[in-house]
Amino acid sequence: MTKPERDYSETLFLPQTQFPMRAGLPEREPMLLKRWKEEDLYGKLREAAKGRRKFILHDGPPYANGNIHIGHALNKVLKDVVARSQQMLGFDSNYVPGWDCHGLPIEWRVEEENYRSKGKTKPDFSDPQAMIAFRQECRAYAQHWLNVQRAEFIRLGVEGDWDHPYTTMSYPAEAQISREIIKFAKNGTLYRGSKPVMWSVVEKTALAEAEIEYEDYTSDMVWVKFPVRSARGKRHKELEKKYDGASVVIWTTTPWTLPGNRAISYSPKIAYGLYKITDAAPDNWAKLGDLLILSDNLAGDVFKQARVAAYDKIADVPADDLADLACAHPLRAMGYDFTVPLLAGDHVTDDTGTGFVHTAPSHGRDDFEIWMDYARDLEADGISTVIPYPVDENGAYTAQAPGFTGRRVINDKGDKGDANDAVIKALVEAGNIIARGRLKHQYPHSWRSKKPVIFRNTPQWFIAMDKGIAAKGDTLRERALDAIAETQWVPPAGENRINGMIESKPDWVISRQRAWGVPITVFIKEKNDGSVEILNDPAVDKRIGDAFEKEGADAWYAEGAAERFLGDRAKEGWKKVDDILDVWFDSGSTHAFVLEDPKHFPQLASIKRKPKGDDVVMYLEGSDQHRGWFQSSLLESCGTRGVAPFDMVLTHGFVLDENGRKMSKSLGNTTAPQDVIKNSGADILRMWVCASDYADDLRIGPEILKGTVETYRKLRNTIRWMLGSLAHFHDDERVKADAMPELERLMLHRLAELDVAVREAYRAFDYKRIFALLNAFMTSELSAFYFDIRKDTLYCDPISSHKRKAALTVIDYLFRCTVIWLAPMLCFTAEEAWLSRYGDDAESVHLQEFPHVLPAWRDDALAEKWRKIRSIRRVVTGALELERAQKRIGSSLEAAPVVYVSDQDLFAAIVDADLAEICITSAATLVDGEGPAEAFRLDDVRGVAVVPERAHGRKCARSWKISESVGEDPQYPEVTPRDAQALREWDTLRKAAE
Repeated sequence: MTKPERDYSETLFLPQTQFPMRAGLPEREPMLLKRWKEEDLYGKLREAAKGRRKFILHDGPPYANGNIHIGHALNKVLKDVVARSQQMLGFDSNYVPGWDCHGLPIEWRVEEENYRSKGKTKPDFSDPQAMIAFRQECRAYAQHWLNVQRAEFIRLGVEGDWDHPYTTMSYPAEAQISREIIKFAKNGTLYRGSKPVMWSVVEKTALAEAEIEYEDYTSDMVWVKFPVRSARGKRHKELEKKYDGASVVIWTTTPWTLPGNRAISYSPKIAYGLYKITDAAPDNWAKLGDLLILSDNLAGDVFKQARVAAYDKIADVPADDLADLACAHPLRAMGYDFTVPLLAGDHVTDDTGTGFVHTAPSHGRDDFEIWMDYARDLEADGISTVIPYPVDENGAYTAQAPGFTGRRVINDKGDKGDANDAVIKALVEAGNIIARGRLKHQYPHSWRSKKPVIFRNTPQWFIAMDKGIAAKGDTLRERALDAIAETQWVPPAGENRINGMIESKPDWVISRQRAWGVPITVFIKEKNDGSVEILNDPAVDKRIGDAFEKEGADAWYAEGAAERFLGDRAKEGWKKVDDILDVWFDSGSTHAFVLEDPKHFPQLASIKRKPKGDDVVMYLEGSDQHRGWFQSSLLESCGTRGVAPFDMVLTHGFVLDENGRKMSKSLGNTTAPQDVIKNSGADILRMWVCASDYADDLRIGPEILKGTVETYRKLRNTIRWMLGSLAHFHDDERVKADAMPELERLMLHRLAELDVAVREAYRAFDYKRIFALLNAFMTSELSAFYFDIRKDTLYCDPISSHKRKAALTVIDYLFRCTVIWLAPMLCFTAEEAWLSRYGDDAESVHLQEFPHVLPAWRDDALAEKWRKIRSIRRVVTGALELERAQKRIGSSLEAAPVVYVSDQDLFAAIVDADLAEICITSAATLVDGEGPAEAFRLDDVRGVAVVPERAHGRKCARSWKISESVGEDPQYPEVTPRDAQALREWDTLRKAAE
């Protein structure tokens, strides 16, 4: 082909845009953040939403003690997508970020950095000035990390009231937390009791279940004989004779708890037997002739562990016999000379062990509860029910563990002490051990110190789950279960999870023996029975709240604080409680000082909760918060207000590496959000979040991110092409829908379908579905189909072309809809595209609501017709790909396929269509029939066959189509008549412009 007479490329309507193909997100995103701050986007969002129904995503406060990790990024991006999308759905969706600032993690770090690492002694907290100075160090530490995290969250693109966040350490917050615990004191559910609680020897404080991680731990295990001592009831003589010389055998993985043993538990549902050892080695602990009472199901395992060669079952042991038996303590000779009763318990199984459970009410919840259940009966039998304190706060035996005083269960570093070995040695000497071993199992550890905890009896403050609340008489457990049923859980499985936790939850231990937190602001008097009376004086309570508002909780520890708050009652003998509150109570109270505080959070405090109003409060956190923040918030609000603080709760999973492993610095498999942002941009992280199934655990790593970047690139290029094409669009050339060609009306139909699907999915918080829908639509239906077909029309048709104007009108609709739909997820890219389209003076895309797509655009019959046409197009495309692979053609414009269609439904769909245009060929012939045997076919498209043939004629110098009509217009001999008309209009306009 000879060189064209002119440069026809300048006459084409090729895409023109400043929107770059290479995103450069790491550099571009900070510029957009600066723009949003300077133009006060947050303020504009609030102004635009005035008067609307409220959707409040109440922030579960992250802990202010380090840089954010990938789990934080997942959580905050999800929250931002929720808030932005609900605003675009028509709500006033305000997001106020918050931080959890009290508690042991911060206190522990301050001790480490300011004291232990420098060899300095920790302050003496009995000195008020030293206590307050230390608390100020903790406050400064928390504030530092709050500022660091705030900057990192903002960099993720999270929009919120960053200038006015809430913190649990603000003075108004500390005042309100104090008021909240006083409410529990007033309604009668706050009490001081003595129960076994999880205790960290390293950290010297009680811990809640939410502060526990279960890690592998190797425990000593022992099988111990409790000699039958006596029987009671009318059959006592018969039973004493029947079981003379017998022992009940227990199995435990905590030998150190045996000094605290007071009972043995059994199950009436288990079959037990009396067994006699008939063959054993002389050096065995289990001796020839020993009589042992065991579960029938476990006897064989026990004798195997005890290296017993042979044994006989002497008799069945009915549950009625066990109920009347009592044993001696295996360490009786060391001072444990008391009766050990047998108690029926539902917690006993015959899965492992012996079928009997050693019961130490000082060291376990089940043990404590069964002991208290039988307390009245035991007292009637002359058995003392006083629960001992065998282990102190240092993990050392007290004088209430005779023979072992001073031995350590766990030492100050969290390592195993000498208590187990001492107890096992004593059991051997007493002749009451038959076997020992080691067991690797999951054991509770403090998630801060990473060291094992122990269960120990200690006086603590509790909130009762089953005590009637003041005048109403219902219990906190009942209220919480009712509130759970009234809450929407996303996903629904969350309801069953928290329901089970609340059903089995023991009384909430809320006291901690530390310094950095809100104190339990009550005054008490000790009673003779060991209980306490709590002062109920509104004047005292008001003085505390007022002081905390102005000075913070430090006021509780100042010199003369008790006298100051008690006023005239200072001489009545009331004692100030100095324990601090569990930090979960702090965060569980956030609804009280954020959602209900008109002074500091006026945009939130007027919310109208159901059933009085249609406003919505959502809590959104990881699934571990069913036992953490969700639960503490539920209990706090139900205890003080009778209802849950939320209307709906959404949970997400955890982030794992690409191989499904838990992330660990030691494994080197972590993904830091800061690195992803630096290398690829925050929108890549946001896309990863929204494309994943957040309800399950998510995976991330280099390969996954590589795929995310590639998907982003395709989406960006689709947006870029639309922007480039719209450079030639003028609003006064807009074509009405009913005057458009079928292909354009098909695209409008798809927008109408997507409008319904996208709105529904955003309402259901199903971002993975939205992303999948839009990704498939923009890459498969737009880039690979509609745009591909319409490029010739858009680039080459005359300026006056109705088809070209209709296509541009549709692309304008497509751009607005897809960019706004994507905006909550890809907040930076959507804003960049929006400003590229409408100019730097345009208002933000995030101030838009989701577009109102006309339902009238929906045309299911047209969609079905084009589904058939596209199936025919697939066969043609497959045939041409084969031709290209065989190098018989280069471009599809070199082809003029003959398309045989024998299926009459398909033929009727395609007969009036421009087959060549649809298949992007220079020509095409449609034939009603089967086609020759050698024609190309696809198995999944029956009744269509294609014979590829080359196009005839000359190549148009402008459109590159091959046509016999090239040269028919003598004024423009190098092009087709269509292109000649386009050139004529082009030249006329250019001359007019000159």
